[in-house]
Amino acid sequence: MRSNITLFVFFGLFCFLAAPRQAQAQDPRFSQFYAAPAELNPAMIGVYEGKFRIVANYRELYSSILDNNAFRTIAASFDMRQRIQQDDYFGFGFSVLRDEAGLSQFHRTKANLGASVMKQLGGSRYATYDQYLIAGAQLGFGQHGLNWQRLWFSQQFNASDGVIDTSTPSGENFDKQTTGLYLDFNAGVLWYVLFDDNLSLYAGGALHHLNNPSISFLENSEDKLDTRWTAHAGGEIPFTRELSLLPAVAVMGQNTHFSTTIGGNFRYTNRDWKEVAIRAGGWAHLSNELESGMAMDAVAVTAILEMERWNFGISYDITTSVLATANNSRGAFELSFIYTHPAQWRSSVKCPNFY
Repeated sequence: MRSNITLFVFFGLFCFLAAPRQAQAQDPRFSQFYAAPAELNPAMIGVYEGKFRIVANYRELYSSILDNNAFRTIAASFDMRQRIQQDDYFGFGFSVLRDEAGLSQFHRTKANLGASVMKQLGGSRYATYDQYLIAGAQLGFGQHGLNWQRLWFSQQFNASDGVIDTSTPSGENFDKQTTGLYLDFNAGVLWYVLFDDNLSLYAGGALHHLNNPSISFLENSEDKLDTRWTAHAGGEIPFTRELSLLPAVAVMGQNTHFSTTIGGNFRYTNRDWKEVAIRAGGWAHLSNELESGMAMDAVAVTAILEMERWNFGISYDITTSVLATANNSRGAFELSFIYTHPAQWRSSVKCPNFY
């Protein structure tokens, strides 16, 4: 009966978060969003089973058509968890991200310090389930940059000869190649319930750039960075003792831009004392495409290897939008790496299998 209720609630969350809304996220995103916890939701800081965790992510997009000017995103994070009292915990960590895009060498760099508080709502070492509510926040700095010399504008185009003359004035007022260093603030919440080793449910949400910092390249001018909201949910559904399904969905919106990633990974484990597990799955990415409304622009296939403390993930995005004609459906290549150091103390906290 409890399993049926869990599946019903999970299905409801899935339908709500996957439903299209009128709004492609401007911030960089990862197809393996579940393997980039610090970028997804500050409340995921410290939510794992172990002493500390190291995470690294790499994504390369459209190298098939942009060659060396492909979109590249690199992220890394470190977090720890410390007991406060009984079964409540305090998590803290830091994260960095570098994103580069296109011929103009546009780039975004940010670094955050974060913290979270884990409060047990139900369950204990004597109960049959664990339930936690987590609140987290991040405070950091960011900066954007751009190489104006690698761009040309309409006034530099010679219509009679059909050539671009970069020696002529562009007509644009460029003051600097980097924005000022801006302060950035993010916050989020996460709830999860763990009924068994391979039966769980979680849901969370976050707001990024709550302070709407200015990212203008022009002096005496403001260009506000819009707040990005994120909602995500997932869990684990067992079929047998060795085989389970980990479905998940992440929805992001920023100004009029909107995107959804939904899918799941099958997980098979040997259930040995030195546990080795493999995961494989598929994910659909949907976004709003200007006036065309919501459409699926990519399908990602994933493979993940778990070996005790280590977790290695690889995914590939297959383009399904009109851009597939130009890039022969070759989209993004992504890698993830997670190392979790075992705890040296006996801890009753249990966490879902996010990744």
